[in-house]
Amino acid sequence: MKFYSDYPARRTRQIITDVLALVAIGAWVWLGAAVYRLVMNLSDFGVQMEQSGAGFRSTMTDISDNLSGVPLIGGGIRAPFDGASDAGKALEQAGQAQQIAVQQLATGLGVGIAVVPVLTILILWLVPRLRFARKAGTAKALSTHPASVDLLALRALSTRTLGAIAKIDPDAADAWRRGDETVIRALAGLELKSSGVRLQ
Repeated sequence: MKFYSDYPARRTRQIITDVLALVAIGAWVWLGAAVYRLVMNLSDFGVQMEQSGAGFRSTMTDISDNLSGVPLIGGGIRAPFDGASDAGKALEQAGQAQQIAVQQLATGLGVGIAVVPVLTILILWLVPRLRFARKAGTAKALSTHPASVDLLALRALSTRTLGAIAKIDPDAADAWRRGDETVIRALAGLELKSSGVRLQ
């Protein structure tokens, strides 16, 4: 595979595009991570709820256990504190649920903000770049064989514009049939140029 063109202007454009694409990917990943961290800050309230609920439940359970030992009234006085302990447990569970919900929201937003643009960039940038690299690599390999140079010249006759062919020779097809080496190499070079390869 050949990643960059042999022609300076096209190579410069490719390098600039590659740098911009990589910077854009990095920026979107950073933004996704920043949004994730920002939303995760909302889970602090859930942590406080969980800690408060756990502390309240523990306190009510301790009071209930201590009062249960009081003769005659221990069993009856324990019930309200057990109920309060259950309320503390519910508050603790609500805090945990809030943290899970915030984490899911943060993950969804962070990934969504990063992944969609990055995939778009990869489709619009990386796919054509890989296609170019494959085409240029194949063209480079073909250009090293004399028989392939003739084939490239024939391809140029069938795919390049008439104006471009006429600049090489007004009767390029006849010159190709005669085996005119200069015209054949010029036509092959024209075909290779579209792949970013210079004929050696």
